[in-house]
Amino acid sequence: MPGRVRPAGCRVAVLGGTGWVGRHVCAALAERGHDPLVVARNHVPHVSGYDFRPLDLVAAGAGTIAEMLRAEDVGIVINATDGANTTDGWDRTEAELRRVNVDSVHRLLAAMAELPWRSRIVHIGTIHEYGPVGAGIPIGESVTPRPVNAYARTKFAGSAAALEAARDGVVDGLVLRLANVCGPYPSPASFPGKLLQMFRDAAGGAEVVLSIADARRDFVDVRDVADAVLRAVRAPVTGRAVNIGSGTVVDIRDLVAQLAEVAGLPPGAIKETGGPVPSLGGDWIQADIRLAERLLGWRPRTGLAESLRAMWEAG
Repeated sequence: MPGRVRPAGCRVAVLGGTGWVGRHVCAALAERGHDPLVVARNHVPHVSGYDFRPLDLVAAGAGTIAEMLRAEDVGIVINATDGANTTDGWDRTEAELRRVNVDSVHRLLAAMAELPWRSRIVHIGTIHEYGPVGAGIPIGESVTPRPVNAYARTKFAGSAAALEAARDGVVDGLVLRLANVCGPYPSPASFPGKLLQMFRDAAGGAEVVLSIADARRDFVDVRDVADAVLRAVRAPVTGRAVNIGSGTVVDIRDLVAQLAEVAGLPPGAIKETGGPVPSLGGDWIQADIRLAERLLGWRPRTGLAESLRAMWEAG
């Protein structure tokens, strides 16, 4: 409405809103009547329908971030930035990952503390922060995190900073630890993103040569993740980590076979090698999602088959 004045501190900013999770969070916010502010280093076409502020969160100081949040009346920050959401994926040094996943989080929290209104953060973490667990054991929030690689260690450090700030009353907020994500428009650095590109190339005649991990993992649709984020924005709870996943496991070979069927690949189109498979977590990952239902009223609604089909059809 022309001339409408927005109350101070009521706007939602999505940091990393151009990424895989961020774009779905923005869409979910818009569908529910919010006016999301996308904050990222570079503009991309799929955020053209939203207000956009270019900002390199890795390089920006706390004062610069605070000035932007204050000027835009931001009172809720969804931090969907991720050091692995790049073309080189997780093949980055621990120092590089720390700059994105830890240092920038500390500066963001310092900036939010400067705002003249009480602010809230929903920080996107990862199930890999817990480290490997035994086969058959669902990962609950009471599991002591023991991350075993650079990505998981830096993500855990960023999540820990957000939780400490919330528990100390600097901000309100939650950490959502996501299981493996699938669904439309995956990051090219992710396993679903790499698999999707291989199968698109195969549809054009290329051979699919693939190493498949002997593992069972929990995959949650990205649109269900976006729903969980919005529920976390509204939830009357702070200072907690909450796991977001499907609550089930799938054999990685079954997932590959399901997507191959969706892609219409003929039997025998995939040549499996016996090489090593890089991994961020253990051979068994199943999220215990009971706390998400209790605190957020959230449960996943999209099955894996539907998620994979939507991923393939999204283009």
